[in-house]
Amino acid sequence: MIERLKESFGGVLGFKVVGKLTAEDIKAFEPQIEIVIAQRKHKPIGILADLSQMHGADWGARWEEMRFLQKHTDHIARMAVVGADKWEEIVAIVTAGAAILEAETRYFDSSEILHAWEWIRTAKHAEDVPVRQISPGTGIWKDYHPEWMDIGT
Repeated sequence: MIERLKESFGGVLGFKVVGKLTAEDIKAFEPQIEIVIAQRKHKPIGILADLSQMHGADWGARWEEMRFLQKHTDHIARMAVVGADKWEEIVAIVTAGAAILEAETRYFDSSEILHAWEWIRTAKHAEDVPVRQISPGTGIWKDYHPEWMDIGT
């Protein structure tokens, strides 16, 4: 289940995943993100994803996550991932999505959630919190040039 966090405001949307994530969860939550994007008139938004109570995801959820991020990559400027596990393990959870997402993506321990909110709202990082960058904000597809485009040249 995905719950919208009450601290969400303006161009910042926070949500918490509880239990095992399913494709239906993502499909049900997607309209909330699309409303925020529309309200911002397609200006980039920040997303805080609290995964501290997430217990895995099914393959359908992974597919929906990839589809969603591909569709909205131009509208997401920053993404803060909050989790209770070791951050290296969380990286494995979000790496596939972050590869498509061109936004800067950082991990915060669950005890650092207030710092995550601050960073997602202001792009400022508290000096006493370690920077755990998952994606630098360029996306792996930035310099991709399909081979088939060179055929016949």
